[in-house]
Amino acid sequence: MTVTLKRKIELTAPESIRRKAGYRPGDQVEFKVSGRTITIVPKLTPDEIADGREIRDPKIRATIQQGHREFLAGKTRPADMLQRELVKIAGGQAGGGKSVSRRRPKA
Repeated sequence: MTVTLKRKIELTAPESIRRKAGYRPGDQVEFKVSGRTITIVPKLTPDEIADGREIRDPKIRATIQQGHREFLAGKTRPADMLQRELVKIAGGQAGGGKSVSRRRPKA
């Protein structure tokens, strides 16, 4: 899609483009500029930033990949067991080691 820029009108991303990109009213975005290119990216929450850092950790990636291989081989285990392993691995990192309570509701 091509639009013509005008002197006194702000640049607006057309609704069809926002919809295709998955943006919704209320989303926060960041603008990044490099040369003559403007990139619009979603503003990440602190939790999303921490998740991204953790997923790049080679030990955590290896644990997740091993769990996936076991799943594909038909082996299963409770999710809280995997969560405990990941928390243990992340424990040595800044901000890591915080466990999240995943209690099941009483039947």
